[in-house]
Amino acid sequence: MKKVEAIIRSSKFEAVKNDLSKIGINFFTFFEVKGYGRQLAEHVVYRGAEYDIGYIARLKIELIVEDQNVKRISDTIRHAAQTGEIGDGKIIISAIEEIVSIRTGSINESAL
Repeated sequence: MKKVEAIIRSSKFEAVKNDLSKIGINFFTFFEVKGYGRQLAEHVVYRGAEYDIGYIARLKIELIVEDQNVKRISDTIRHAAQTGEIGDGKIIISAIEEIVSIRTGSINESAL
């Protein structure tokens, strides 16, 4: 089993969600994140003064999947989230040792 984490532009969330749904992925966790990168942080002008917001807002998507689905999911996210500009995000794939379903007590693949 693998954990797929994708940090994407907020504007690409619906496209990623729709494309994942097309390949049968209808459940994942997502949340707002902030960070720094090569893309410069956003500057806002308020009443004639320029302010540096100091971070880059993004969304992070997390999925736990079976090994054989990782490539297809990673490719789907990349194609849906890509704009070709700096700041498109990253996909991180890591191994999962064990998953336990809280409701049933199922372990690993049966817990998915």
